[in-house]
Amino acid sequence: VQLQASGGGLVQAGDSLRLSCSASGRTFGVMAWFRQAPGKWREFVAAIRWSDLSTYYADTVKGRFSISRDDVKNTVYLQMNNLITDDTAVYYCAARPSPVIHYQYQQYNYWGQGTLVTVSS
Repeated sequence: VQLQASGGGLVQAGDSLRLSCSASGRTFGVMAWFRQAPGKWREFVAAIRWSDLSTYYADTVKGRFSISRDDVKNTVYLQMNNLITDDTAVYYCAARPSPVIHYQYQQYNYWGQGTLVTVSS
């Protein structure tokens, strides 16, 4: 099982980025994005249930970020719009076999390698 995240980079406040996470080896019930800024805990960003496309967002990104999936490519995307400096972090994709949504990173079994997003003012 492998999760491969990509798409991070350096952008200015107000810009957009799209992160991708391709999954191989199995299908999952839930795929999610977390992020971790320096000196902070890993926090939930967004999740999508594979079966019914239900989506869930942290309050800090609601209305700016959008999670989606491509069933054929077994890939999850995180479209990030109107980025702010507080969005600067390493972003990780995660997955769990169960279709139950969880906001705690400890509930996710599989992790990608992380991709750095830096938002400058």
